[in-house]
Amino acid sequence: MRKFAFAFLLLSGAAPSQVQAQTAPVHTLEADEARQGVASDGTYAYAIDNSRIGKYELKTGKRVAGWEGPRELFPHMNACTLVERRLLCAASNFPKVPMTSAIEVFDPVAMKHLSTISLGMLNAGSLTWVDRKDGFWWAGFANYAGKAGEPGHDHRYTTILKLDDQWRQLEGWALPDAVLDRMAPMSNSGGSWGDDGLLYLTGHDRPEVYALRLPKAGSTLELVATLPIPFEGQAIDWDPKARRLLWGISRKDRKAIAVTLPDVETPP
Repeated sequence: MRKFAFAFLLLSGAAPSQVQAQTAPVHTLEADEARQGVASDGTYAYAIDNSRIGKYELKTGKRVAGWEGPRELFPHMNACTLVERRLLCAASNFPKVPMTSAIEVFDPVAMKHLSTISLGMLNAGSLTWVDRKDGFWWAGFANYAGKAGEPGHDHRYTTILKLDDQWRQLEGWALPDAVLDRMAPMSNSGGSWGDDGLLYLTGHDRPEVYALRLPKAGSTLELVATLPIPFEGQAIDWDPKARRLLWGISRKDRKAIAVTLPDVETPP
């Protein structure tokens, strides 16, 4: 199995230091639905492609179930994650404008669509991921420069929101220029909170993940580290049964890939 070298920068008030570690993919699954993202419950992986989901057994790589809905109702599901035995998927009307967003809720056992939580037009962007942390919902809203972008709102308007159980905005943050420049002209595709209290984000096509933290002041997230990954961005999800095991996809190869990330030292 080919190994990938990880080299990432830790950003602090001092000059960035470089740390290297060696790791290799833990899982590589052939998945025809691996076009937008992947989620995992530690036993199965769920590959996402707009209006369909494939369920794959990790031990064998076998496709054991699937779901497909009408494209007119499910034009663009992106990132999914497991919360309280439900598979929650961030969805939008991408690439149409004005942007609308929703959360599609599935039973991962029966592979059945249960309900929709419609967010409508929040004027925040296009919902690409959702996560649960500390009793709140966290969500990423993409904005784009050029195609699929709303007039007057390019990729710099990408935002991360904290919401209550009624999906009302409590707080919001912008992304730092160092991350936006790497994502341009696209936007934030995947996001998930790590066990280290850092928020891990990916762009659309670069093979790297950005570890960020909430700022002590202001409204822009702080970049802590940039880590190479063996897949090209897109939606991600942490495996709940294996520490630091991050799932992602290779769109061009139609594969779901899981890799163990090294620990990130958070500067003071």
